This record gives sequence, structure tokens and C-alpha cells, in this order.
Amino acid sequence: MKKFYSGRYRPSNPGKYAGNYKNIEYRSLWERQTFRWCDTNSSVVKWSSEEIGIPYKCKTDGKKHIYIPDLKITFDNGETHIIEIKPKAQTIAPKKQLKKTKQYIIKVLMYVKNLSKWESAEAWCKDKGYIFSIWTEDTLKNLGIKILTK
Repeated sequence: MKKFYSGRYRPSNPGKYAGNYKNIEYRSLWERQTFRWCDTNSSVVKWSSEEIGIPYKCKTDGKKHIYIPDLKITFDNGETHIIEIKPKAQTIAPKKQLKKTKQYIIKVLMYVKNLSKWESAEAWCKDKGYIFSIWTEDTLKNLGIKILTK
């Protein structure tokens, strides 16, 4: 069984956090490392985690939901990015299988749900002049964010 890491993050630069800096929670080691990067990166003017909600209609159930992205980052060049941190494997459609196992069906439904969220986030960000991005392990490595596994 996979172990998930979560906890509270205490920023060294609380003035950069756009929200309640005493209530920052990470839900993975990748998030914790990215929070540290935002907190200490001189190019990051403001950042927040799970402070915004984006409405979307899910293609799996046809109902309206609220998507809460991982990060909102404003850089010193004026750009604001809305970020989702995901393993690359979860950003790619599952390979078709002849036998439709329960696990395969769960993966397909999760992928379609994520696509619904991301399509709505793209449109919401475009309307606000923001940039929506999905950061995978490759993105984190390219930014110099150390990938921890435990």
C-alpha cells in the first residue's frame, strides 16, 4: 500500500503567502518541496495553496463540482500561474485494455474527471489572464525542485 505524506508547512517568508500562512497544508512531498521553492524563490512575489475554487462540470457524472488547484503563484514579471502538481502517469490516458478490470475503470474515470477539471481551469485562467499548468516530476526537476520519495 502506498504511503502518502501530509502535514503543515511553516513558511520562512510569511509575507509572501496570500492567505492564512498558519494554515498551509501539503498533501505530498512534492507539494512540500514546491512550497519551499515558492517560499524561498526571489522570483515568486506571492503564492498560495488551495485558496481558490474553480467550478467545473464533470464528464463522468454530469454534475457541477468545485476544483481546488494546488497552487497560485504570482511571479515578479507579473504573470500569475495556477498550478496542479501530478505524477506524469496521471496526466496520460490509461492504455486501452481488452479486459476491463475494476482498476482500469477507476483509472479511466479518474483521468476523465481530471480532464474535466483541467479544461475548466484553462478557460477560467484565460478569462482572468492567468496561466494554467500541470507540473509533473519532470517540471519539478527542471525548476531545480528536489524530488523526495520519503
